[in-house]
Amino acid sequence: MAVPDKPALEGLESTWDAAWRERGTYLFDRDAAKASGRAGVFSVDTPPPTASGSLHIGHVFSFTHTDLKARFERMRGKTVFYPMGWDDNGLPTERRVQNYYGVRCDPSLPYDADFTPPFEGGDNKSTKAADQIPISRRNFIELCERLTVEDEKQFEDLFRTLGLSVDWTQTYRTISDDTIRTSQLAFLRNLERGEAYQALAPTLWDVDFRSAIAQAELEDREQQASYHRLAFHRTDGEGEVLIETTRPELLAACVALVAHPDDERYQPLFGTTVTTPLFGVEVPVRPHPLAQPDKGSGIAMICTFGDVTDIIWWRELDLPNRTIIGQDGRVVADAPDVITTDAARAAYAELAGKTVFSAKKRIVELLEESGDLREVSTPFTHPVKFFEKGDRPLEIVSTRQWYLRNGARDAALREKLIELGRELRWHPDFMRVRYENWTNGLTGDWLVSRQRFFGVPIPVWYGLDADGERDYDRVLIPDLAQLPVDPTVDVPPGFSEAQRGAPGGFDAERDIFDTWATSSLTPQLAGGWQRDDELWDLVAPFDLRPQGQDIIRTWLFSTMLRSALEDDRSPWTDAAISGFIVDPDRKKMSKSKGNVVTPAAILDQHGSDAVRYWAASSRLGTDAAFDAQNPTQVKIGRRLAIKVLNAAKFVLSFPVPDGAQITHALDASMLATLDQVVRDATRAFEAYDHARALEVTEAFFWTFCDDYLELVKERAYDRTDVGQASAALALRIALDTLLRLLAPVLAFAAEEAWSWFHDDSVHLASWPEPTGIEGDPAVLAAVGEALIAIRRAKTEAKASQKTPVARLALAAPADVRDVLALAEGDLKAVGRIADLGFQDAEEIGILEIEFAPQEA
Repeated sequence: MAVPDKPALEGLESTWDAAWRERGTYLFDRDAAKASGRAGVFSVDTPPPTASGSLHIGHVFSFTHTDLKARFERMRGKTVFYPMGWDDNGLPTERRVQNYYGVRCDPSLPYDADFTPPFEGGDNKSTKAADQIPISRRNFIELCERLTVEDEKQFEDLFRTLGLSVDWTQTYRTISDDTIRTSQLAFLRNLERGEAYQALAPTLWDVDFRSAIAQAELEDREQQASYHRLAFHRTDGEGEVLIETTRPELLAACVALVAHPDDERYQPLFGTTVTTPLFGVEVPVRPHPLAQPDKGSGIAMICTFGDVTDIIWWRELDLPNRTIIGQDGRVVADAPDVITTDAARAAYAELAGKTVFSAKKRIVELLEESGDLREVSTPFTHPVKFFEKGDRPLEIVSTRQWYLRNGARDAALREKLIELGRELRWHPDFMRVRYENWTNGLTGDWLVSRQRFFGVPIPVWYGLDADGERDYDRVLIPDLAQLPVDPTVDVPPGFSEAQRGAPGGFDAERDIFDTWATSSLTPQLAGGWQRDDELWDLVAPFDLRPQGQDIIRTWLFSTMLRSALEDDRSPWTDAAISGFIVDPDRKKMSKSKGNVVTPAAILDQHGSDAVRYWAASSRLGTDAAFDAQNPTQVKIGRRLAIKVLNAAKFVLSFPVPDGAQITHALDASMLATLDQVVRDATRAFEAYDHARALEVTEAFFWTFCDDYLELVKERAYDRTDVGQASAALALRIALDTLLRLLAPVLAFAAEEAWSWFHDDSVHLASWPEPTGIEGDPAVLAAVGEALIAIRRAKTEAKASQKTPVARLALAAPADVRDVLALAEGDLKAVGRIADLGFQDAEEIGILEIEFAPQEA
């Protein structure tokens, strides 16, 4: 391929993406993998980005880190299995579809084959749910499918522009038939082994999404509240008990008062009862060690359910359930059975149907009227549980849900998960602590069912009794050959469609799996588990799980759990954890903060190699700042990529004679120095320290260009010089080596320059090995220092670097003089020095410089 007159970065992305696609450069070679066996394969469990919107600069950051390692291992001779997945299903996708098309799902409606959404495009975030057109579940799912496919095309285009060396024939979607089959099969095996179960229990609930929420999806947000001091009345007539609560609206759900067992103030009350204000319900006073004597009045009311501590008290003290908040976030119409008096029922009626906020306001008024509200504290802020994607605080309602055992209540399983986490090699190692803290801090099993629409159906039905009611003890499961199934459409074995909903027949499970219940199976989805045994044996357990630190508790833990339950092993050998992207004020970038940067414009303006350089400059686990207005590191990366092209063009202009050998001490010194760079960069990549590999390579590259190339160019040009062949060969060896060292980072520039003198791809070339050429690295260092001194002397004399020098006296320590003498000819040529002399001194410097007379 001809070297262009003016090398440029522009257009390289499209040119080389097309070439890689046509040549199959990054395809997984199964035959090669079978020939080498598992040891010759490097497999990546790639994060499937959520296909519900746009990629952001954080995706570019972390996916580049993965690509660096994949490219290195490919050049080391491994057959790389590098798939891509798309996380289509789940709440983010549903919300995007609602906003994008102006619709909402109503499962009671029939399917409309001719439905057209009211509009298409834009976020439409201001649209209220009441203004969105209700459509059938099937219509809604079709829109989800349509939009995610379009989003995924855009994501792939951006990742190709970035230069990810993904095998794009190895892709999967978390909602495809193959994925649904795999997810359902894994669940049925969990069910068979007793690891999956169903229970009616208090559930963290998002009232907007109308769905249960798992512990891993929670986040605390500061909310304002006030303590309300309420008077409970002792049933023995001996006075009253004052409690303080931030949630007086749950008074009708009160089932007990609780104080610490050692609190002497309340020990006489343990075993007695009190009545609730307004409602007159008799509730017990009980001791429990979780009660806090120094909080409020030291005694609390237990309601079903105000927070997660209420759940613990309710369960451990065996208390009744009087839930009053419905799944819509409003007070339910029917009062608990224990509210019996006319006055109490009338008070409850004042609350029924109200939102939590409105109910709080009204009950405070009622308590003031009754005289049972004694005091309201000054407002303060405290952390409240939210769904990470939700807008309102979570409520706790009693629902029937599916769970997977995760070690929260199984010490043996928890210890197994901790042990597997310690066997895993973490990069950086300190991220292991986050995994262990999460595992040890679990408070309940993993809730995997969701009351949503676009997701993997839970593959069960329920037998109906003679009255047509669900018998939850008769869970009907499909034959494995039936998978994938949709229980709302398909029929369980031994039944007919006519028996759906009929007494003695069956009813479908309408819930879907939490999206993490499917994403936790990404190794199985990508690796062909129970679908392609040969592939699974070649790639599993995977070599690498790359991901962000914020989803250690969700994705990494849940994947580890599924692998431990199914295969009793870790799903990978190594985990690479990227840091966060922060804005110039060091705040984490997030959509909620409005400081997210989308990468398309940055890639277009500066080039993909420049952005890859920025990402590669940050070590794993380290947060990186990004300023879209002044992306300094990106600009440095662009300068490096341009310099690579120009330096390659310059080096290739020097012909290498047949039979050329390294005979000059300076050339040998440069190559010996480069050998150490190769060793250092190799060790760094092996240790997942791509930033160190780039650092040492880049430092040498600039020395090579600024010093060595300048020193030897005259000799390399002059075919009459006895050292010309040595210089030309050294330059060609160095260029060949440097392009391979830089290829994982500067994927496009390295490929472009490589193509000028090679027929194959640099990304399929072997990773460089030390040449073993004997040379003293001190020669290059000393000569480079002398060159700097010569340049400085000319600059201080306000002379051009091309100004001829009649005589120059170079000072140097005695042991360095001999070294400099080895490159005397190169120094004289680059400095345009007629007479170069050496004198003893403690350090290298210029003692005297005499410029040649200028011609008139």
